[in-house]
Amino acid sequence: MKLEGVLPYARALLRSFCARGEIVIDATCGNGNDTLFLSKLVGKDGQVFAFDIQEQAIEKSKLRLTENQADENVTFFQASHNEMIKHLPEFAIGKTSAAIFNLGYLPGSDKSITTKGSSTIEAIEQLLEILKPEGIIILVIYHGHEEGKREKDLVLDFVKNLDQKEAQVLQYDFINQKNDPPFVVAIEKRG
Repeated sequence: MKLEGVLPYARALLRSFCARGEIVIDATCGNGNDTLFLSKLVGKDGQVFAFDIQEQAIEKSKLRLTENQADENVTFFQASHNEMIKHLPEFAIGKTSAAIFNLGYLPGSDKSITTKGSSTIEAIEQLLEILKPEGIIILVIYHGHEEGKREKDLVLDFVKNLDQKEAQVLQYDFINQKNDPPFVVAIEKRG
């Protein structure tokens, strides 16, 4: 199959928007897979800011980075993604090139702890201020659970109504797959 899956597509987008030395955000660090990818992508001169509300996610992410000798350029915040503007250093505002979210719950943990549509929308609003022109927000939306379905509906309604003069919004999904497959929403901030 030549069509890229959802996660490879999200990473291809990150590669096209980020370069060495840039500032990026992992808004939901989870098990650290995207944090590690971003760390390697921006290199030692870049900076990754990683957020998660769960200590378990932060610890798993730190371990993944340490195991891959990639922890020097990552700063963690045990905080919700809708609080990122309070935690980011001033130099990141207006200079961040990308942010990624994996919405839903932390795989292998308490499934009752999930991202919520309202806080995700607040985070998107903040990121539209934080990103540099032509920066990107990538949302991988997992909606195979009840809260995920609510979050999907709220987020899609919000992003569909973003002013096209301020942002371009893309949805990438496979429409003939069963069992609520995840999909990508990408928001590019206009210059």
